[in-house]
Amino acid sequence: MDDPVVEPSTKLRNWCAKPLFWRPQHAFFVSESTFLPVFAPLAPASTLAMRFPDELATILRAHGVPESFIADELAAMDDVVVSRTNNRQVLGVLNEFAFMANRIRRLHPEVTPLQWALNLAETPVGVHGKTYVFPDIALRELVESLANGSSDTV
Repeated sequence: MDDPVVEPSTKLRNWCAKPLFWRPQHAFFVSESTFLPVFAPLAPASTLAMRFPDELATILRAHGVPESFIADELAAMDDVVVSRTNNRQVLGVLNEFAFMANRIRRLHPEVTPLQWALNLAETPVGVHGKTYVFPDIALRELVESLANGSSDTV
């Protein structure tokens, strides 16, 4: 594993992942910049990095993100680096969302991974106890800021 990528080429920045050993197994991803959740089938694990962009595109479309943003994001994801993260904030959100997803799955087995991700994206997550971030709103603000010519990230 490499060191964490300091400056990723994507607008959604780095992604953290966690395996969920359900049947079928899934990988659960969270964006570093927006905390946007994405689920992807884990098997076969050897192709997960290549399949993740398609799962991300599905989620972004479900959130109404413009195709131009999606195309740019997927093009920037051509080079994949797998590494550990030192971002405890993202790890905390990842673990909390995974816990919530486990509960949703147990209580509502009919809910699809896409629905899980969309529901979790509406869940506020605390950032250092000072403020809360709603992943769906953070995503919308990021896309709008880039459309307006601002390079600021959330």
